[in-house]
Amino acid sequence: MKRTGFKRKPDSPFSSFANRATAERRAKKRSRPRKPTVAEGSKYLAACRDEPCYLRVPGICRLNPNDDTVVPCHSNLLEHGKGKGIKADNRFTFPGCGACHFWLDQSREPTKEQRRDATLDALARWEPVRDRKMGITEGAECSQ
Repeated sequence: MKRTGFKRKPDSPFSSFANRATAERRAKKRSRPRKPTVAEGSKYLAACRDEPCYLRVPGICRLNPNDDTVVPCHSNLLEHGKGKGIKADNRFTFPGCGACHFWLDQSREPTKEQRRDATLDALARWEPVRDRKMGITEGAECSQ
């Protein structure tokens, strides 16, 4: 007698469980939005190099054009994708000096409104400069 693999009986109540679950898992994977790659995000971070501070917090910022402490600052606003343990998307970064970056992220001095206003002001000033620097035209940015 020839040996064959195990097969479920067609009238078994468990005959289609594995196939349906696998199909649902594969369909979920297909419908997920595409995550940006590291290379795509690093373009936004690289655009911040050799730029002055855009946060310009009064009484904190040194406004030194040759300041070597300028780094990309990520937005801390929920509408920009910030969450617990998750940084905002790289599109919402702007150059900030070390003192302003500390004020924005770690200092207990500013209120939420002050942080929000400083972030939105910095982004408003930085986005046109960044877009020119990166060669992004109006409406050409991908929607993620």
